[in-house]
Amino acid sequence: MSRGICGRIGALLLAPLLALILAVAPAPAQALIHAHPDAEGTPVVRSLESLRDLDDQSWQVVAYREGPPGGPLRLRIVGYPGKVRLDHPTALEVRSGRLRWDLEDVTLASAALANDNRAAAAEFDLAPLLADLERNRPLRLRLPRVFSELAVPPYVVAEWRSLPDAPAP
Repeated sequence: MSRGICGRIGALLLAPLLALILAVAPAPAQALIHAHPDAEGTPVVRSLESLRDLDDQSWQVVAYREGPPGGPLRLRIVGYPGKVRLDHPTALEVRSGRLRWDLEDVTLASAALANDNRAAAAEFDLAPLLADLERNRPLRLRLPRVFSELAVPPYVVAEWRSLPDAPAP
C-alpha cells in the first residue's frame, strides 16, 4: 500500500514540474513573414533567413513578393560584400531528393542590383519552384562557382510557400 501512496505523491509532485518544463520550452520554429511597403509604396511581403553553406559561410536568403497576391516571387541570395562576387546570369540549382529545379537568374532586371558594384547579391525567379512544391520539403541550393550546398530547412520552405497568398500591408 505504501508503494501506491508514494507513486501517487510522486505523480502529484512531477505534474507541476512537467507543466513548468513545457511552459518554458522553446516553441517550434514558425513562419515569420514580414509585410511592408517599399520605397515607392509598393507592398512587399518577405521571408528573411540567414543560412550557412557547407564551408560555414553565412548567406542572407530573402524570398519575397512585390504587390498584391499573384505578384512576382523572387529569391535573393546575398553574400558578404568584398568576400564574394556573383556573376550573372547563373542559374540557381535547387534539389530535394530526386527532384531538381534550375531557377532563372533575374538579377539584372533589378536596377538596384544591376548597378550595385559590390556584386554580392543574386536574384532568382522563385515561382517555378513554389508551383511544384506540394510539401515543406528540405531543399539544397547550389550556385555554381559560389557555393556547393546551402541547406534550406522545412520551416523556411513553409514561409516561402505562404508568400503567394500572404496579405499585403
